[in-house]
Amino acid sequence: MSAKIKKWDWEIQSRTTWMGASLEELWAYRHLLVGLVRRDFLLNYQQTVLGPFWILFQPVMTLATYVIVFGKLVGIPTGSVPPVLFYLSGIVLWNLFSDGFNGTSATFRENAHIFSKVYFPRLIMPLSQLSTHFMRFLFQMILLLLAIAYYLLFEDVSVQLTPWLIGLPFVILLVNLFALSLGLLFSVVTAKYRDLANLVGLGIRLLMFLTPVIYSVDYIPENVRWIVLMNPLTPLFELFRLSLLGDGTVTIPQLTYSVLFICLFFIGSILIFNKQGDKLIDVV
Repeated sequence: MSAKIKKWDWEIQSRTTWMGASLEELWAYRHLLVGLVRRDFLLNYQQTVLGPFWILFQPVMTLATYVIVFGKLVGIPTGSVPPVLFYLSGIVLWNLFSDGFNGTSATFRENAHIFSKVYFPRLIMPLSQLSTHFMRFLFQMILLLLAIAYYLLFEDVSVQLTPWLIGLPFVILLVNLFALSLGLLFSVVTAKYRDLANLVGLGIRLLMFLTPVIYSVDYIPENVRWIVLMNPLTPLFELFRLSLLGDGTVTIPQLTYSVLFICLFFIGSILIFNKQGDKLIDVV
């Protein structure tokens, strides 16, 4: 009788790989992902005065500050778009990026005690953070759509719908992908060199001023505009406003550059994350 070949369900090895967990393995842990998202959401808003309305409180207060400071005092033009809609659209999309990045960039520093005790694909943690903040984005997106509806119904403002509207899901996907990519890379770097974590917040705030959140690309002088256009987020923010508000400056070459940059950056980041993930458990 020939010996039966046993197929193992689990195989624990000491070596690391560039590819990490397969899509099949990630799918097997989908219930863990859902549970982590639910846990994070409840921890953030359970036993609070406003509950989930805190999701809207931050963009509303930021919007009021931007309208007063940049709209009234500084006088940054917003073109044909009302300042409220212009700034709110930038705030909502920027929150999606910054929250996703901040959540994923601390993956190893905040979860080392879990990683060292039980096995599951390391990528589940940053994906759960990204999913949690995407839920926050959906609430804030509803606020933006309600603001647009108000101006259409009660104010003498016409928001033009353009064929660029089909690019809206494309923008959201790429912003999420870039936030995840940058977060995966910095989760590895800050786990090895903890003092660099102090620079992460500063770097994100500086990046915001190189992103058309509070201004349009047309407002930047042509001799320095290339600095802002080097940012892969710039075409995405302009396309976001163009698709929703009918006002934005974006070209196909700029979008192509943004897509290629983010896709290549994502591949490099996830390879580094997978290769260094197991090694970092002994470091953190």
